[in-house]
Amino acid sequence: MAIRDTLVLTRSEVKQLLDMEATLAAVETAFLAHGHGEARMPSKIYLDLPEYRGDFRAMPAYLPALKSAGVKWVSSYTGNPEKGLPAVIAVFILSDPETAEPLAIMDATYITLMRTGAAGGIAAKHLALPDAKIAALVGAGAQSHTQLDALLRVRAIDTVRVFDPHTALVQALAAEFPGRGVTFEASASVEEAVDGAHVIVTTTPSHTPVVRRAWVAEGAHINAIGADAPGKQELDAETLCAARVFVDDVEQASHSGEVNVPLTAGTFRPEQIAGTLGAVLAGKVPGRTSPRDITVFDSTGLALQDLATARAVYDRALREGLGVAIPFER
Repeated sequence: MAIRDTLVLTRSEVKQLLDMEATLAAVETAFLAHGHGEARMPSKIYLDLPEYRGDFRAMPAYLPALKSAGVKWVSSYTGNPEKGLPAVIAVFILSDPETAEPLAIMDATYITLMRTGAAGGIAAKHLALPDAKIAALVGAGAQSHTQLDALLRVRAIDTVRVFDPHTALVQALAAEFPGRGVTFEASASVEEAVDGAHVIVTTTPSHTPVVRRAWVAEGAHINAIGADAPGKQELDAETLCAARVFVDDVEQASHSGEVNVPLTAGTFRPEQIAGTLGAVLAGKVPGRTSPRDITVFDSTGLALQDLATARAVYDRALREGLGVAIPFER
């Protein structure tokens, strides 16, 4: 019996097939499976290439409920924007776990962007105050767009404050959301953006804290998105110690998430992690326990999110007849 053809999907095709509503559903499925222990996800493997100001990461996963296995090969090259290239470039291989046949090879740069935004949306859905109205975005790069898109779908945000030293990025972000019922305010500082905000989203590559505990109001929820490698940090330790901190995966976050620096320094202890977001969804760990709680979601990005999203893309591609089938066996 011949191996099935492999469907190849370009970035433009993936964009046609994937919207935020579908991504939110896929990512929530992934978190729930993780919370119930119904998935397999080995640790990320890093290939550091400091001479090129970057690294590669291999991210494998298996979701029995979706009858899917796969791996994302993703790069983080901080110097790429200077060359007119994206800082993140990724490819996903989707396989049938029963036969090991490669079902699809697809661009995953857009998947990475979308599923990361959706993860923030799912965290806000389960951890932010139900009546949250004011959002603060610290950083207005590409990731802020999908973070805001997802957030606006789970909370009735009416005011968005944005801080980024590059005003053109702030203007571009505001221009992308006409008719969504929100007022944009360009903030002169992080403190001005964060003060009194109900939801705070940080998407910077910082290695030193950009958000201080003194600026964060009681009841605020923080999506800490930028720290995705050892040494990165966006929140000061005082903020973490004052909050109920949830991670996407304990091992991964301890190594490369928002908590990695304070854990190493001893200013935040492992037992202060309240649990995983998946455990909250599964009902194993309480999320917000009081309107006064500060909650933090430490997002490092799970291979399970990529896998669930890639499967959604593949299934829709089959329905709509998109992509090119390649007979790799021949």
